[in-house]
Amino acid sequence: MATPQDVLPSPALTPVRRPAAEAAADDTRIVPRRRPGQWVSAALALLLFAMAANSVVRNRAFQWDVVADWFTSASVLHGLTLTLWLTGVTLALGFVLGTVLATMRLSANPVLRTLSWIYIWIFRSTPALVQLLFFFNIGALYPTLGLGIPFGPEFVSVRTVNLIGPTLTAVIGLTLLEAAYAAEVVRGGILSVDRGQLEAASALGLGRWRVLRRIVVPQAMRSIVPTAGNMLISALKGTSIISVLAVSDLLYSVQLVYLQTYQVIPMLMVATIWYIAVTTVLSIGQYYVERHYAKGATREGLPPTPLQKARAGYRRLRAAADADPRTGGKG
Repeated sequence: MATPQDVLPSPALTPVRRPAAEAAADDTRIVPRRRPGQWVSAALALLLFAMAANSVVRNRAFQWDVVADWFTSASVLHGLTLTLWLTGVTLALGFVLGTVLATMRLSANPVLRTLSWIYIWIFRSTPALVQLLFFFNIGALYPTLGLGIPFGPEFVSVRTVNLIGPTLTAVIGLTLLEAAYAAEVVRGGILSVDRGQLEAASALGLGRWRVLRRIVVPQAMRSIVPTAGNMLISALKGTSIISVLAVSDLLYSVQLVYLQTYQVIPMLMVATIWYIAVTTVLSIGQYYVERHYAKGATREGLPPTPLQKARAGYRRLRAAADADPRTGGKG
């Protein structure tokens, strides 16, 4: 007698029929929406860029041979070195003083808060050139500077003109100016830290300095670094105004050359290319510093860097070439 297993086919051998709608859905390909406007705008942008680049490269008025001759000359490199030195010194001292001012702004002492606010208000309200000219002529207000007992005799005195030269004037003026902006940057970074984390750290019994070092600073730097990077680039370009004080920075060095040779355009291009090159290097450094302090900010992790993307693309090309039988690989 035949059993049901002998009569009925095995379930494994029975073809499963899917509804026609599901089969059609699997065969349907998702085609991205065509955007001809993007291609047209991209083509126009590339055309305009090519026209601008062609006008710059083929314009003989730029005198690229003169630019190449003076680009690495001793006077230009000396001015570039002084520009970089001034940028580093003024920004470092400015952030030190700015941190003190930011601490005063956040203090519970109303006198310290008021004095810090007045300082920031004054230096952010006056142009940098006015401040530099004011400090350059400080000898008219204080002809001599002395050290001694208040309302008593002076032990040491020196003429202000002999003490404060053009370079020191530039350092003082730019440092005081950068400190006013750095104070607001540091204060904004500290205020960006969630107040609840500070309360939790206090409840755990952590010391003030440990809370500052482990909790406040790492999170505040996420807000401070981007703005600080912009300040660094602005400080680099802002040093060009000290040329009015006859300080031999990059701009003043090229000015001395074109005042003698009358080659204004090529010498200005020398300064422009150096400013662009240094700014590019600083921007790359800012990018990696931001990545360092952005660790742990998101669950997805950090996006790959351009170098990592290039390496990944190179590996994919190598793998595709090795797998292609026409190139001798094993496919």
